[in-house]
Amino acid sequence: MPAAPTTPGPDAPVTSGRTVLDARDIGRALTRISHEILERNKGAGDLVLLGIPRRGVPLAQRIAARISDVEDLDVPVGSLDITMYRDDLRMKPARALMHTEIPADGIDGKVVVLVDDVLFSGRTIRAALDALNDVGRPRAVQLAVLVDRGHRELPIRADFVGKNLPTSLGERVSVRLAELDDDGGLDAVAIGTAGEMGEPA
Repeated sequence: MPAAPTTPGPDAPVTSGRTVLDARDIGRALTRISHEILERNKGAGDLVLLGIPRRGVPLAQRIAARISDVEDLDVPVGSLDITMYRDDLRMKPARALMHTEIPADGIDGKVVVLVDDVLFSGRTIRAALDALNDVGRPRAVQLAVLVDRGHRELPIRADFVGKNLPTSLGERVSVRLAELDDDGGLDAVAIGTAGEMGEPA
């Protein structure tokens, strides 16, 4: 009996589908997000950027570099693993733990900007907020995402969005970043059905 087809996981690289953001689009979106973060917070003095693994981490690093270019100030960047805070742990196979790295000065009293690639149901961000509670007490928490594809299941919204991308539930958004998808391809965001996007590499 043939094996059932598999659906690509959220971290599968872009293999097909329709490209909606190319490398230049992503670069412009991150530059705009960086300036919006500075404007909202009146500078970078109290900022800490925490990327949600996997693709939120290099996005946070890119945003921090852009902010540093403007402000001539190094913005602390870290990563926040949410694996053990997910609400589907009992429904899915065991997941590998990712890396949490909190900057040396911590997050107490800081403005923490969580960074992720795609905002969908909001459950990942809920888990991130729970994880954040265990590492410190920031003065405020903001959210920056490269793509907001809608279909929220929780009352969560992003403060900074690279692109609002209306989708159907049957479609999949896939993000390629040069830091993680080491196959010679450029940064890209694509959309398509599970079949169009292919199986994870």
